[in-house]
Amino acid sequence: MAEDLRTFISKLEQENEIRRVKALVDWDMEISHISALNERKKGPALLFEAIKDCPDTSILMSALATSRRLALALGKPQDYSLCQLAREWAEMSFDKLVKAEEVKDGPATENVVEGKNVDLTRFPAPKFFPQDGGRYIGTTVSIVTRDPESGKLNVGTQRMQLHDERSIGVYFMPGKTGDKIFGKYRKQKKMMPVTVFIGCDPLIFLAGSAMIKGASVYDSVGCIRGNPVETITSDLTGLPFPANAELVIEGEIDPEHLQKEGPFGEYTGYYTEEFRKEIPKPCITVKRIMHRNNPILMATTLGRPVTDVNMILAFMRTATLWTELKKMMLPVKSVYMMPEACGRFWAIVSIKARHPGDAQQVAAGVLASQTAGYGTKGVIIVDDDIEADDLTGVFWALSTRYHPYRDTEIIKRGRSTSVDPSLTWEERMITSRIIMDATVPYEWEEKPVEIMLDEKVLQIVNQRWSDYGID
Repeated sequence: MAEDLRTFISKLEQENEIRRVKALVDWDMEISHISALNERKKGPALLFEAIKDCPDTSILMSALATSRRLALALGKPQDYSLCQLAREWAEMSFDKLVKAEEVKDGPATENVVEGKNVDLTRFPAPKFFPQDGGRYIGTTVSIVTRDPESGKLNVGTQRMQLHDERSIGVYFMPGKTGDKIFGKYRKQKKMMPVTVFIGCDPLIFLAGSAMIKGASVYDSVGCIRGNPVETITSDLTGLPFPANAELVIEGEIDPEHLQKEGPFGEYTGYYTEEFRKEIPKPCITVKRIMHRNNPILMATTLGRPVTDVNMILAFMRTATLWTELKKMMLPVKSVYMMPEACGRFWAIVSIKARHPGDAQQVAAGVLASQTAGYGTKGVIIVDDDIEADDLTGVFWALSTRYHPYRDTEIIKRGRSTSVDPSLTWEERMITSRIIMDATVPYEWEEKPVEIMLDEKVLQIVNQRWSDYGID
């Protein structure tokens, strides 16, 4: 199991899953375009080691763009599909958390820069697309905040635009935990301390969005890894960060001081609302930065699926949805939130029906869940002879078991996301939804007879396979 980003890179090298790009490249769209073309070809992770104007810093791109590399990050067999990886996560026991171990210093504090000497422009924050509002230092990034009322720690991911040497714009997704915490500071008219870190064990980044309720991200990762995550508590913000992070940015947000942020080409393949009008956002005033020698930043491609961010979103949402449906005690065999659907908008569930109406109950459970209750616009239910991520099987079921008039339910109003480009700007928080039941009705006494291969002949064929000279 990787314990920091460099350990993970070593694992990628051992498995021939990464290429070091030593040619000089520009942070101004060249890195993002190379990565986008590479991901379309299902290429390896890319470590850019020579970046214009940033001689001492590297950028890791496309790190989690395939299920094989996700498996490496999770310490699972590399032939596991995304659906299998999510199942492993959902079935993991978090009964005994391994508490984070606080240390005084670590690799993250090898270099400390404060006050007027802070200059974030020396790090290669990429500009991704031509009409982006600027450079984005935060795509694969974690922001640490603390609820001013409950004291609960939150480690999440928000996009972050580099404004200048000492300020970063932050987009807190409406309704999410970070946005709620920001709202509390704004209501109390207090400065909001924040610590941002980039470049760590990928498991920490994944756990920020796919972890069990009520557990610290650091403690939960320690449980998975089997040993504690080492953290340093900042004397500036009072917030803990991984001791082996590559770059740490510390400062505060003035809730009354908002600045323009965006537009930004999001994971849907479209620009955000800021493309049509200016929307002021919170801004971090940076007080201190710390970094390892020759830091390695991690960034993610965005745009039209499938990119590595779609893979990450699909894994996280598949895992959390599976966990929620299990807790509901529904007859679920497998779950899949497709990366091709941006990792969010469509859910496929395979079930072992026990009663008439089970398909409808499972679909209702999906839309009632915290995971899929936000943004999901379609649910497809299939029988247990088809795995949820077997898209060939799913479309076969839609073709042979699904009756559009009988098996379709339309829900007119559901919670949506502000980044859904299928909605008009005025209705972006509400969407309609469709349920497609592609199962054979449980109550049918006479069911269609499926063509099956003969088991005895199959056994003979498998035993003689090498005789046929096919492989």
